[in-house]
Amino acid sequence: MKKVFAILLTLTMTAALLAGCGGTKTEEPAAGNNDAQTEQPAALSGAVALNGSTSMEKVVGALGEQFMADNSGVSVTYDATGSGAGIEAASNGSADIGLSSRALKDEETASGLVGTTVALDGIAVIVNPVSGVEDLTVEQIAKIFTGEITDWSQLGGESGTISCIGREAGSGTRDGFESITGTKDACKLDQELTSTGAVIEAVAGNPNAIGYASLSALKDTVKAVTVGGVACSEATVLDGSYEIQRPFVFVTKDGVALSAQAQAFFDFATSSDANDLIRAAGAVPVA
Repeated sequence: MKKVFAILLTLTMTAALLAGCGGTKTEEPAAGNNDAQTEQPAALSGAVALNGSTSMEKVVGALGEQFMADNSGVSVTYDATGSGAGIEAASNGSADIGLSSRALKDEETASGLVGTTVALDGIAVIVNPVSGVEDLTVEQIAKIFTGEITDWSQLGGESGTISCIGREAGSGTRDGFESITGTKDACKLDQELTSTGAVIEAVAGNPNAIGYASLSALKDTVKAVTVGGVACSEATVLDGSYEIQRPFVFVTKDGVALSAQAQAFFDFATSSDANDLIRAAGAVPVA
């Protein structure tokens, strides 16, 4: 009897030990629990305000349209006020990003502004399509706009008084054109207009007119002359052989953080992902 009791006691203790071991087993998480705990990034929402250069209209229009297509909760707005006003908007915080079609000046960077080149742009010298003049040197262009050369016959064209069309003070296109041609504050303009489109329209409507416009804005209503034998194109701007060119710049303020949506737009526009859009808009990508 004692032997039977001992066997039963041994079996009971063994079962208890087995049960105890089973109770310490780690339970596997249910399928899909890890996915449920992974946080997804919040969708972007809100507005991105851009202000400045009229020459950058096609480029920022294409970039903004694509960014809004990719981020349906974001609205990108563009106020075409000119480079000077865009730089001021970045400085006073009335815009998220200022747009300038010229490099920032030393005094502007000293005030805390930061310029980031998004693309390069040629400044095409344009004439009416009926003009017989096909090529001009930088020196000839300077003499035309300062009034030293006044008739197309002096340049191998048909006789006719040259009418110079240009941009208003504060325009990035004007600043770039005058800096490169050495005509700063010396141009004698028959018309001083407030947008690239207006310059193109004025030259298209006057057979004796000459003006300048962004490569990215050119239309077949005008003719771009070659400069020193070099056509204004993406390739010649990129390799530097076309002399009259300038940068397209995003202007921000040092030490002032952009909103999440504005930073995301800035990062997209300055990345290689934007290259095809910039190129299709007529400018030259640099990323």
